[in-house]
Amino acid sequence: MKRTDVGTSCCPVARSLSHVGEWWSILILRDAMIGLTRFDEFEKSLGIAPNMLTRRLASLVEAGLLERVQYQDRPPRYEYFLTEAGKAFRPVLLAFVEWGSRYFAPEGRSVQLVERATGRPVRVGMVDLDTGKPVDARDYVIEPGPAADDHLRYCFTYGKTKRRGGDTGLKFAPPSISVVDDDGDGRARRGKART
Repeated sequence: MKRTDVGTSCCPVARSLSHVGEWWSILILRDAMIGLTRFDEFEKSLGIAPNMLTRRLASLVEAGLLERVQYQDRPPRYEYFLTEAGKAFRPVLLAFVEWGSRYFAPEGRSVQLVERATGRPVRVGMVDLDTGKPVDARDYVIEPGPAADDHLRYCFTYGKTKRRGGDTGLKFAPPSISVVDDDGDGRARRGKART
């Protein structure tokens, strides 16, 4: 089975997903944000198999989102604390809370952000920090930045052309992307994007 190696992409969404795209990782970060730190706490909260939890914690430590700190010598036991990068994931997690509560929780909110001083529930959104305006699709668009590669620029240009009604006769054919051969031999190979 082949899968795309998104960790080397110039796209920040793809790179981020290479570190937190697996649901256990996001749920571990959620639990760390509410104060859980120990292996057994994560295991009991999530109902996750110990071998999977070990892999996910190691991955989050390697990605720089959690720090592993020993708290007991015999036997060695560790706690996991959010790093600055892990704490910076909070707005992403809050966006999940807002989106999930709005579209997938017919019974109502089971988790909410509240103002610490008053307990008032807060609606989560995104604003332009320079102007204070809400960021919406009407006034703001995502475009390739200065570090975008040819593949990413092609995808944006193709999408923009389609949105403007110019898709007659266009065939999606972006430049090559990296593909990892996942059949166990560990060799990375270059390959064409699937059309």
